Amino acid sequence: MKAIWTGSLGFGLVNIPVKMYSAVEESNLDFDMLDKKDHANIRFKRVNEKTGKEVVWENIVRGFMLNDKYVVLDKEDFEKASPEKTKHIGISQFVKLAEIDPNYFEMPYFLEPDKTGVRAYALLRDALNKSGKAAIGSFVMHNREHLCVIKAQDNALVLNRIRFEQELRSSKELKIPATKATPAELKMALSLVDQLTKKFDISSFKDEYSDKLMKLIRAKSKGKAVKVPQMKVVHSNSKDLMEQLKASLSTSKRKVS
Repeated sequence: MKAIWTGSLGFGLVNIPVKMYSAVEESNLDFDMLDKKDHANIRFKRVNEKTGKEVVWENIVRGFMLNDKYVVLDKEDFEKASPEKTKHIGISQFVKLAEIDPNYFEMPYFLEPDKTGVRAYALLRDALNKSGKAAIGSFVMHNREHLCVIKAQDNALVLNRIRFEQELRSSKELKIPATKATPAELKMALSLVDQLTKKFDISSFKDEYSDKLMKLIRAKSKGKAVKVPQMKVVHSNSKDLMEQLKASLSTSKRKVS
């Protein structure tokens, strides 16, 4: 794995030199964009709006429009804005992980200690394990400040990037009618929930779409005809909610047996 960020992790007066690695990899297939006529690759160019000429990366800068005029910033300017956060993950508090709404979570990363920070790394990891808590911190990556949660997982520290409160929309914007289920409907629905309740095991869920798409690609590469499966839409025989719940319960019972 290649480190995507290098800096330090600090709690109190303890600083731990760390490297950050992505903890995820996409399961999506990587497609190229092609010209329909001859299957030549489509390339995107960075073009000067005034001259129409291509601009190389070395000559591209970032600018912010202020009072109808661009203010150009370089790498040092971004670091000057918050130099103490540019290469440092500062822990501000510790919390119970269950207190954090899952909607805030964005992306997980592994933290690996530098040789000089192994003991301090182990100390923080063991303290989080022993206390059953997680750390809340902030850091700067890609010229933007991020909020994060750091937890112990197996023998490593995992940093989860999380959203700020103002980044989440409120459900109050939705037009949801104030309808409530009847006691009988709720009782039946809870019975169905109980029947379908299992211990969560992420390994039982697979990205079947990508697998099937890859099989189709291999078949087409060999000139084989690909049959289009018919989508089966199961319609309820009744529009009555209670009847639908009863039918669902009997179906789930048959699957269990």
